[in-house]
Amino acid sequence: MFETRDGNLFLVLAAVASGAAVGASLRWALSYGFNKVWDVMPAGTLICNLVGAFVIGLLTAFFVQHPGVHPAVRLFVVTGLLGGLTTFSTFSMENVSMLMAGDWMRAFLHAGTHLFGSLLMTGAGFFVYKTFFAEV
Repeated sequence: MFETRDGNLFLVLAAVASGAAVGASLRWALSYGFNKVWDVMPAGTLICNLVGAFVIGLLTAFFVQHPGVHPAVRLFVVTGLLGGLTTFSTFSMENVSMLMAGDWMRAFLHAGTHLFGSLLMTGAGFFVYKTFFAEV
């Protein structure tokens, strides 16, 4: 009755919601602990996005090699936990605040670091899994 392509709707929602709660709590803790330690940009947000990008690279490679992993596990970790940990909206708000303050150089450095750093870390996570953990 309540089936999705990933399984029972209630199981899917529970997996995503519980993962998101964990990820968002981690994001809050990292932002609270690290956003004020670096004058160049909010370090907590950067840590969340770069760590999340690396882990999603690892997991993408893992799930390609292990397609039998239950969809609820994938939804908990990727959609929920990493979706809650990484934060495009906070990054955007921080960047707009820098632009509104007239701090153009800092805003462009901030945007570039998040964008290129996240792409690099996702690729690095995929590479690390394929190099060190992939089954032959």
